[in-house]
Amino acid sequence: MMNTFSKMIGQNCEFYTSLKNRVLFAWILLFFSCDATYEIEPTANPNDLHFNALSKVWDEAIPLGNGIVGSLVWEKEGKLRFSLDRADLWDLRPMQNRDAPEWKFSWVVDQWKKGDYKPVQEMFDVPYDKDPAPSKIPGAAIEFDIAALGEVASVHLYIKEAICEVKWKNGVRLLTFVHATEPVGWYRFEGLENALEYELVPPAYAIEGQNGTEDPVTGLDLRRLGYSQGSVTKNNTTTTYHQKGWGGFEYQVSVTGAMDNGVFQGSWNISSAFPEEELPSSKEIADTYFVPGWEASFNSHKQWWANFWSKSSIHVPDTILQKQWYLEQYKFGATARAGAPPISLQSVWTADNGRLPPWKGDFHHDLNTQLSYWPAYSGNHLDLEIGYTDWLWKYRDEFKRYTKNYYGTDGLNVPGVTTLTGQPMGGWIQYAFGPTVSSWLGQHFYLHWRYSMDRDFLEERAYPWIKDVALFLEGISEIDSQGFRKLPLSSSPEINDNRKDAWFAETTNYDLAFIRWTYEKAAELAKELKKQEEADRWKKLLAQWPEFTVDASGLWFAPEKPYDESHRHFSNQVGYHPLGVLDFSKGEKDRKIIENTIKTIDSIGSSAWVGYSFSWLANMKARAFDGQGAAKALKIFATSFCLPNSFHVNGDQSGKGYSDYTYRPFTLEGNFAFAAGLQEMLIQSHTPTIVVFPAIPDDWKELRFTQLRTEGAFLVSAERKDGKTTYVQVQSTEGGNLKLKNPFDSDAFECSHEYTMDKGGIIAIETNPGDVIELKMNQ
Repeated sequence: MMNTFSKMIGQNCEFYTSLKNRVLFAWILLFFSCDATYEIEPTANPNDLHFNALSKVWDEAIPLGNGIVGSLVWEKEGKLRFSLDRADLWDLRPMQNRDAPEWKFSWVVDQWKKGDYKPVQEMFDVPYDKDPAPSKIPGAAIEFDIAALGEVASVHLYIKEAICEVKWKNGVRLLTFVHATEPVGWYRFEGLENALEYELVPPAYAIEGQNGTEDPVTGLDLRRLGYSQGSVTKNNTTTTYHQKGWGGFEYQVSVTGAMDNGVFQGSWNISSAFPEEELPSSKEIADTYFVPGWEASFNSHKQWWANFWSKSSIHVPDTILQKQWYLEQYKFGATARAGAPPISLQSVWTADNGRLPPWKGDFHHDLNTQLSYWPAYSGNHLDLEIGYTDWLWKYRDEFKRYTKNYYGTDGLNVPGVTTLTGQPMGGWIQYAFGPTVSSWLGQHFYLHWRYSMDRDFLEERAYPWIKDVALFLEGISEIDSQGFRKLPLSSSPEINDNRKDAWFAETTNYDLAFIRWTYEKAAELAKELKKQEEADRWKKLLAQWPEFTVDASGLWFAPEKPYDESHRHFSNQVGYHPLGVLDFSKGEKDRKIIENTIKTIDSIGSSAWVGYSFSWLANMKARAFDGQGAAKALKIFATSFCLPNSFHVNGDQSGKGYSDYTYRPFTLEGNFAFAAGLQEMLIQSHTPTIVVFPAIPDDWKELRFTQLRTEGAFLVSAERKDGKTTYVQVQSTEGGNLKLKNPFDSDAFECSHEYTMDKGGIIAIETNPGDVIELKMNQ
């Protein structure tokens, strides 16, 4: 399983391995001498992170990353610490019981029906809580002895160039960054009299002593993995740590450093290999990147980030929301890449506390991975989002085998909790093995098509994925006494946790929403591809499923279960958001259901919510055109459920009682759902019509955004002054019919292209690829 980065590393090493050590060292000295006089002044931004001291805990550290490797910059016991991570550092031992004859959905159904459910929990749920693996594992750390430097004056993350600066009051300055595209990090201390002592610190895989509680949420002790402690060796300017893991997996970490003319600088990297792969030498990799030098590396790194930030921008009058949005964009740029694994719970910032990461740092597909990619679409970062669907497609055959083995059907489903290679990990079975996981994942294939209008992607990936899901749902479903299709068992994350009554005999609104969405979109895409017989088949199957369970309170969880309790996961209303099966645009009936559902959620309250609940609520309220409510939910998230470095930590940190959960396990999905919520306030295109500024609070008078992307592959920029929209620009990247709701207060506007406008104020323009349409309000 050699990824793109590993292949690139191997190619580089073939050349540099041929160099003799003495020649290589001479090159290092030559290029280092050039770097010693290189001056760097990062560009400050009001949305940067800026502190007066280094964090004393890992989860409040300064985060740096590139989707495959990452670093956290903080202080531990008086030493400057870089916590190093790599996305593919995994213990991939299979979950228990995979080969047991009972490892079948049919067995689960039988056990549930006869009321003997404890064996199911022991078979599927218990191993996740008790076994240390499969799991994401940490890399290592570099510690610098900074005792002689005295007191820190400032710590600054410059998000424009993705570089961290630490200044000491004695004039010493540190600059450190993780290269945007290469698996290497750099550090540079300026103003030193002598080189700093540093140490490469392995994780505590076999260290004596106790290390706290045994809980998958807070993290199991690393020593339970059973590894022998790895070796640390030193060679000239390079220190290397080599660690063997489970089943032939191994990884290396190297750090290289040298002193010249008052500057002490170096680089670090992590290489990894699974069985039957050759482990690239991390020392050779370190030397490879060290030779070109800091200046060349930083310049290419800076160019990548300049391109990233050019993709889109916003300006809103609420500085808290604006800063949080830019920090979320920064973190997305640091965690998402084509060719890298998807964003896991903590991505490249695995816990550095002697434990496994919260929830084993896994891929949760019952909400977490999905929310993490919400901002990519309108945020105009499809080039990074594609890594998600690429990974899902890469393991499609593995998912099909799981579907056949566990469900006994053809088609496609995905385990709700997976390893790096798509293997099931267990956990609460209703969600870790849920029947509609692949439907929610299918929405991301659909969204990539709609926002890119890439017809090859539609034909080769989006429709085949959704078609396979539709076939699976047909195969697993049965006909009830009323003549409708139903699932043998259904659930609604995470209602009733993992108890027997977390399964429902009738199909929940959660599962039903994904089923109905799958058949709607399968029919839509088949028609787009001129496969009319298939489209007719999907429409016929859609008609065989019931409508949602609703009453005056809105959407229920299930026919047996109204929305009668505060809960973190708004699983009852996924048909509204994110799926859009229900929408205001579809008429008064849908509008009333949506309004009643949100009203009920508000009235029952947030006592059992976590941070992502507020982010998700903001998206819901924005889509209901409630700008005030959306902004309020986003403000609560940013001020109460995030640490000072902007990490979402699930529990309420404010002490204001927004939630009864006050713990702090760090996960990323709430962060990225926040960014999507603010974008949803600024632009919407989930219906055939683009709407700019659809959910703006009344007191937001001056705001603008540039190049937010819409369905249909349009890039939209707009400005609002004194509470009125004054300017809209639309770039058509692929051509096609543009439908735009009149953004102005009247019909008195100028348009650079011919258009028609209906009585509902919908402007229609036929565009060609590359067209730029400008609309201005008449003065």
